Amino acid sequence: MWAFFSRRLRMWLILAVGAPILAWLLGKVGDLIESRKGPNTASKVLKKGSGFLRRRTKGPLAGRTAADPAGSRDAGVPTR
Repeated sequence: MWAFFSRRLRMWLILAVGAPILAWLLGKVGDLIESRKGPNTASKVLKKGSGFLRRRTKGPLAGRTAADPAGSRDAGVPTR
């Protein structure tokens, strides 16, 4: 069935579904290694890979950023 999808749709599916899952998996494996052996090169590389993918993915599994505490208001603009 995979062969019947267009090249563009296959790439979209890989990026939209596979990348967030891979980011989550890399983070979990990095945490597991770090909990057993402490911080080391392997756990740091896995966590950096997870962070890299989370910053570049969008969708329900992507990492979220904190909301702006000031909201949409600008302190320099007078209110009416």
